[in-house]
Amino acid sequence: MAALHDRSVTEGEPMEELNQTTSAHFVAFGRRKILACVCVVDAKQHLRQFLSDAVEEFGLLTADCAGADDIDERLERQPTDLVVLGLSAGGQEAARVLTRLAARGFAGQVLLWGPKDSSALAALRQLGEELDLALLPDLTTPFGTEALRNRLAPLLPVDGPPRAPVDVAEALKAGWLELWYQHKVDVHSLAPRGAEATLRMRHPSWGVVAPSSLLADERDPQSHALSSFVLQTAMDDWHFFLGRSGPLDLSINLPAAFLTNATGVDDLCRLLPAHPAFPGLTVEVDGADIAAHFEPLREVARRVRFHNVAVTVDNLGVDWPALMDLERFPFVEIKVDRNFVNGCADDRLKRNVCRSIAELAAGYGARAIAEGVDSRADLLTIRELGFDLAQGSLFGQPVQARKFARARFNRALPQ
Repeated sequence: MAALHDRSVTEGEPMEELNQTTSAHFVAFGRRKILACVCVVDAKQHLRQFLSDAVEEFGLLTADCAGADDIDERLERQPTDLVVLGLSAGGQEAARVLTRLAARGFAGQVLLWGPKDSSALAALRQLGEELDLALLPDLTTPFGTEALRNRLAPLLPVDGPPRAPVDVAEALKAGWLELWYQHKVDVHSLAPRGAEATLRMRHPSWGVVAPSSLLADERDPQSHALSSFVLQTAMDDWHFFLGRSGPLDLSINLPAAFLTNATGVDDLCRLLPAHPAFPGLTVEVDGADIAAHFEPLREVARRVRFHNVAVTVDNLGVDWPALMDLERFPFVEIKVDRNFVNGCADDRLKRNVCRSIAELAAGYGARAIAEGVDSRADLLTIRELGFDLAQGSLFGQPVQARKFARARFNRALPQ
């Protein structure tokens, strides 16, 4: 069964005990073994969301609540190392929160967040000290990334998130899996041209992990269930994006085993939105899978086109000659493996592979996509080589659906 292996957790230690134990108990010799949780408390939802997003950028877990009436329930639900307390509701409500924390014997730290030179902020600090709470230096607005990092420094992981065995069935049942989204960008205009959904695991103790080993192979009995989850979630998110910022061209990754399964294509078509604004779905299939199962996948690609679904050849590299000189090529895109795109500006071998695949795509009338564009030099190179679309950190990392929707909405606003 697919698993994420952990070097930090003692072998044989019960997983249930780890999940139920406050992360602060797992700090040894200055090295945190389980990620910390930060609870953001503020009356205004958009401020809670803003600060939670900023904290999550450092890889920490987050929770939030509006004020004193909710703080007990929130802390009971999630063991918490740090409470970040905003002042949008005024000093009195914040004082109630501090009093509640002291009454429950809160053993974590408290970070006050508010305007610089605020008399309310000074009064709250004095109250927190009188209540014997562990107060960090105040986070005054406006603040930058480094100021926030300095406040969170004791909580940040040293070696990245620890990893312990988690199989697909456990992750699905617990609801730990979600999809994050990354823009595809037109190489010439740099305008967004849809997005790819990528799988993430949000573990209750370890935070967000990119679970590459959860991508079960065709022998894993949970492979079909995982693919169904990806498909259903992507379609649910499409409706969410539609309501927030308009229709969006989406790409998802599915294994060949799902598409060639007796019910795979039927399951795929059944879940597609019936909404008139739905522009269609692109399914990315690994290039090695397509080369190994070309005839059945070519038939799948031909069949799903009648349902507004297109199939892309994903992660193609030096094995690109296997797709040459084919009589029928029903795949709409060829995406180059990121390992050949990243650094192609300075590497002749990578550049030659990229050029060959771009020419292969052009010969079939398919779009060429470069994944892993992380520098301006690589962008200029793939543009010269004839690529149509690009993805990479140069245009933004994958983010969760609500953050992606906000970014699309803000980009659409007039400047």
